[in-house]
Amino acid sequence: MISITRLLCNELGPGDHLRYQARTTPRPVVVWNSTRQCNLHCIHCYANAKEQKIPEEMDTAAGKAFIKNLAEFEVPVILFSGGEPLLREDLLEMAGYAREQGLRIALSTNGTLITDVVARNLKQTGFAEIGISLDGLEVTNDNFRGEKGAFRETLRGIRNCVAQGLRVSLRLTITRFNYQEIPQIFQLVENEKIDRICFYHLAYSGRGGSLKEHDLNHDQTREVIDQISDLTEDLFQRGLSKEVLTVDNHADGVYLYLKTKKTQPERANQISELLRINGGNSSGIKIGAVDNLGNVHPDQFWWHYSLGNVLQRPFGEIWSDSSEPLLQGLRDRRKLLKGRCARCQHLDLCNGNLRVRAEAAYGDIWAEDPACYLSDEEIGVKL
Repeated sequence: MISITRLLCNELGPGDHLRYQARTTPRPVVVWNSTRQCNLHCIHCYANAKEQKIPEEMDTAAGKAFIKNLAEFEVPVILFSGGEPLLREDLLEMAGYAREQGLRIALSTNGTLITDVVARNLKQTGFAEIGISLDGLEVTNDNFRGEKGAFRETLRGIRNCVAQGLRVSLRLTITRFNYQEIPQIFQLVENEKIDRICFYHLAYSGRGGSLKEHDLNHDQTREVIDQISDLTEDLFQRGLSKEVLTVDNHADGVYLYLKTKKTQPERANQISELLRINGGNSSGIKIGAVDNLGNVHPDQFWWHYSLGNVLQRPFGEIWSDSSEPLLQGLRDRRKLLKGRCARCQHLDLCNGNLRVRAEAAYGDIWAEDPACYLSDEEIGVKL
């Protein structure tokens, strides 16, 4: 994640201690896709979610054993995701158990099932953040979600959470279908008193793989990052405390550093230092994922590659296995990267970006990331 708010406005966010604090042996934030069942049919779903529950999904006892191991391994955060995690009848029981074990708990949901009662229960359980997906205004979002009325139900869920004093994080995946609605999304965030907004670059994973041709081109991406930056600074200048982040493209950080360097060299040096501490893409390092069957992945987009299964070995043991080839590669990837990524002079700020996207585009995990929109001149590559 790149905190636009922190880089441009030097405003601290609740998760900055995880992003911008150097640690010798970082423990990962763990995304648990606790179910593959979902009530919507999103066209970009990386989990290929289904309407029906899969019988083999981890049950409550297995979930609690997994959570206990996360706590013993000193994982800082567990993010309950899906599918739609609110379809699990034992979600609150397991989330409460995670909280008892000392874990910070967060939720990733489409928001459509958050009634007033559900919002009160989420508050009581102690969720630190409720991440709610919304991919545009009403028509655009409903097309994304494959369900007419989804926008209104999600907005109701957002309002119920805000009314309970829950910290709400809006999540939007940027594509050619919705990038022109970003100013209106900022206005919605302001109007609805939403605390945080994350703009995700498209990952070519799951059903998102079929949207590759609808990803932004490089010029459009630059325009979007400029627009997000301007709107973020406008919020800050007006005294509105909103956290704005971009996700899944660490070229954003380098782009902002190079842009700021032209007008505010001293601030640019601070940005560079923050990005260096952050370390760039952290798949297999500071983020990991576990699917509904217990398979461990380097991040939530790697469902096609399992590092091991928590029903057979504890998560901490799987994550610490230095002999696992993909983990080993992701944690020391400089010598493996190819193309422009291998020759980029900002590799210590970006760390080769999103490897699963390179694999989807070129069939090679270590190929250059096609979503890097920086020019050869900007990354110091000689033609």
